[in-house]
Amino acid sequence: MPIKDFYAIIPAGGAGTRLWPLSRSDEPKFLLDLSGAGQSLLQSTVDRLAPLTEGVVVVTGQNHLTATRAQLPQLPDSSFFAEPSPRNTMAAIGLAAAVLQQRHGDVVVGSFAADHIIHGDGAFANTVAQAVAAAEAGYLTTIGIAATSPSTGFGYIESGGPLGIEGAPTALHAVGFTEKPDSDTAAHYVNQGNYRWNAGMFVARTKVILDHLAKLHPELAAGLEEIAEAWDTDKRAEVMDRVWPGLEKIAIDHALAEPVAAIGGVAVVPGSFAWHDIGDFATLASLLPQIDETGNQTLGNGEVIRVDTGGTLVIPESGRIIALIGVDDVVVVDTKDALLITAKSRAQQVGKVVEAARNAGYDDVV
Repeated sequence: MPIKDFYAIIPAGGAGTRLWPLSRSDEPKFLLDLSGAGQSLLQSTVDRLAPLTEGVVVVTGQNHLTATRAQLPQLPDSSFFAEPSPRNTMAAIGLAAAVLQQRHGDVVVGSFAADHIIHGDGAFANTVAQAVAAAEAGYLTTIGIAATSPSTGFGYIESGGPLGIEGAPTALHAVGFTEKPDSDTAAHYVNQGNYRWNAGMFVARTKVILDHLAKLHPELAAGLEEIAEAWDTDKRAEVMDRVWPGLEKIAIDHALAEPVAAIGGVAVVPGSFAWHDIGDFATLASLLPQIDETGNQTLGNGEVIRVDTGGTLVIPESGRIIALIGVDDVVVVDTKDALLITAKSRAQQVGKVVEAARNAGYDDVV
């Protein structure tokens, strides 16, 4: 059953450059089916959240609005928020929260990224329900993912004691946030046991978000309020064009989570579900089934021939036959206009190829 007065905000942005050439600026990873589930990451996210909420809204870039709408025909036009230019997550989430408050009053909203994979819908629903209960108690609430390894690619949340909130028995004080630590620090966090990965999921009452923002970033708050007041009127375009370009670029973690945690206003609910952020091809490979005893994997239906190879991930999209001989632990992504070959161990560096392609003037392939 939907949770009363709870709305989901889905920020759908970013180019996913470490998944190039699959993910491009005009077709980013949230629009792709990267799990073989038969639907895009965005569609999976909406399907996961819709049963829990009174409504879902999607915040995306103007250049992705048409494709996003096409993938989500079940949502009304009022559920789509188009950004003329990227201003980071605080502006995106703050805009949606301000508009939803204009429409529905002081409701609870939850922000969930469009490009994550989650398994365990029942556990996810239970965690979200607890996060909503903590939000109703006045906390800016985040969901912490169990840190299964000392990853340096994620931020961490340090948790303290229990909050004793009715309806949120596992909710804890969030003591603080750390951005992507080095390997030694990450290993220390995992061994401590009271640190969890920060998946960027935030749940709070709209008034709590906007009041904190007004105190910490008053100009950003004022700009978002002005846009929200005009959003459902014929003045939207004029106000958006005038105000949006001048809004501060800042992530919600830095704008709200860190300073509000410092004054004891953030709760963390431990997530008991499986969560994956597909940040690169090595991570993607860890989620796909193996097709043989040597650990080879293929995403898609193209033809692949392997001789004396193991641990390879091949994504054949060009229609050509891909043949591999005597190579191990490599990624091959073959599209109609670009071919990527890299070692899995270097998958995090694929974004550098995109940067190099732009610098070389190959804007049509990035």
